[in-house]
Amino acid sequence: MTKVLDFKNVTRAYKAAKVTAIADVSFEVNESEFFCFVGPSGCGKSTILRLIGGIEPITSGTMEKPNEVSMVFQSGALLPWMSVEENVSFVNKAKGLSRMKIDEQTTKYLKMVDLEAFRFRYPRELSGGQKQRVGIARALAVEPKVLLLDEPFSALDPVTTDELHECLLKVWQETQKTIVMVSHSIEEAVFLSDKVAVMKQGGIKEILEVKLKRPRNSESKDFLQLLDKIKSLLES
Repeated sequence: MTKVLDFKNVTRAYKAAKVTAIADVSFEVNESEFFCFVGPSGCGKSTILRLIGGIEPITSGTMEKPNEVSMVFQSGALLPWMSVEENVSFVNKAKGLSRMKIDEQTTKYLKMVDLEAFRFRYPRELSGGQKQRVGIARALAVEPKVLLLDEPFSALDPVTTDELHECLLKVWQETQKTIVMVSHSIEEAVFLSDKVAVMKQGGIKEILEVKLKRPRNSESKDFLQLLDKIKSLLES
């Protein structure tokens, strides 16, 4: 397998605040892998995403990553004065792509997230789940090598969350993108991911491979056993 991300003994510290967000973190993510971080608030999960996304620099250690990275945020982060189509296409417009290429990419990914019929609507006319679908389409439209998701479904109701899980798995299977996700839900991480990194206090306690067949049954014995193992790691 080809490595896409490689962290070796990475630390991110904020000297002014005298806080170390993550310390001596090492992990690898392979091409087309779905990799998820779980852990309590403040353990450093989102810091790792910001480092991968180039939003913040590492303090020490080494980090190998591609330049082509995009992120889906918890809030959707859509521009309210732009239509769905404009939100998805504006980064490619800023990059100076041809109109034909922009239209092709926008249409492709709106279809993939089942929102082509909503392309001329504005964020205020969309549900929370639809806004997140637009955010996913926008992130994919720039053709990233790594797609980052920072607790993208945490503000949604359970039914909408289940729908978006299926949407995300469909996108992942069709595009074969490498996905790195932060989740507050152990169940979500096990349902979606190939590997789950369990974090506590700025470090990775263990990385577990999820060997369950897809589609996954959240009530199966193997699923529940893996949940219990992750919970025990977080409680220890």
